[in-house]
Amino acid sequence: MTSAISKLRTGHLGLNVTELDRSLAFYRDALGFEVIGEGKEEGRRFAFLGHDGELTLTLWQQADAAYAPAAAGLHHLAFSAGTIEEVREYEERLRALGVEFAYEGVVAHGEGRASGGIFFHDPDGTRLEISVPTGAEGAPAPTTGAPTCGFF
Repeated sequence: MTSAISKLRTGHLGLNVTELDRSLAFYRDALGFEVIGEGKEEGRRFAFLGHDGELTLTLWQQADAAYAPAAAGLHHLAFSAGTIEEVREYEERLRALGVEFAYEGVVAHGEGRASGGIFFHDPDGTRLEISVPTGAEGAPAPTTGAPTCGFF
């Protein structure tokens, strides 16, 4: 590689969904994403989501069935919050909307780790995480000897 090539970083993520309107409502209302743009043409429906005009996530209505954890591809999608208090606020909001969680409350990423968060699923079953790098000290680690985010 030459010095003209920089290190890559994640730009945005695209998820296939079964029902765009349902998924759009979830990511907008439950997680606070803003709609930056939409495609409403039959057979080509999509939504660009982000914050302050910056694209984070694109939803594509192209899936015939729910998320399949055993299939190759996306394992889970992790969002970072600023503080553990924000993670808990998201947890409250999601619980009020009836979202089911993989674990009870905030959990650590691993035994004795300071990082951790909440783990849940979107309407199509895609595994989601909201976490912070510190603040989960003393929180339980539900999976002994393995990363919490790896097996939900």
